[in-house]
Amino acid sequence: MSHAEILRSEVSHYLILGDQLKAQYKEIDEEALHDTLEGISDLPDLIRTIIRSSLDDEAFIIALKHRLEDMQERLTRLKTRFEKKRDLACWAMTSADITKILADDFSLSLRQGPQKLEVVDEERLPREYLVPQPPRLDRAGLLTALKRGGLIPGALLLNGEMHIAVRVR
Repeated sequence: MSHAEILRSEVSHYLILGDQLKAQYKEIDEEALHDTLEGISDLPDLIRTIIRSSLDDEAFIIALKHRLEDMQERLTRLKTRFEKKRDLACWAMTSADITKILADDFSLSLRQGPQKLEVVDEERLPREYLVPQPPRLDRAGLLTALKRGGLIPGALLLNGEMHIAVRVR
């Protein structure tokens, strides 16, 4: 049986026990009901176990994000070092008028790169080279306006879905 199936079964059991307690003890208050149910049901412990596991997952997520950031920084440094070394070799070959170098494990030659575009004044370009862009939805602005009480046709501000908040002491 999967964890979700076990949890579903325990929720059903919890609800049945709650209904039985309410039927048997009609005057039972909510606090006494919940205390009694917690004592006779495994549901609260199962939920605690799930949350502890999610906290472990969160710790792994944070650690992996940090590791990925470190690795991304290292990748950026390696790319920069790679480019600087290539630029330095290109400068040296160009300055010394060396067009080709042969080595046991590679060959190296100077080549003219492809032509590239540089726009010096976009305002002077003919309109045929300007591509109109479709309007984009400003979700943040729309949300802010709705939260301030604005009525905007075509948009609604809905209540968020229920979720749990976990505080670690």
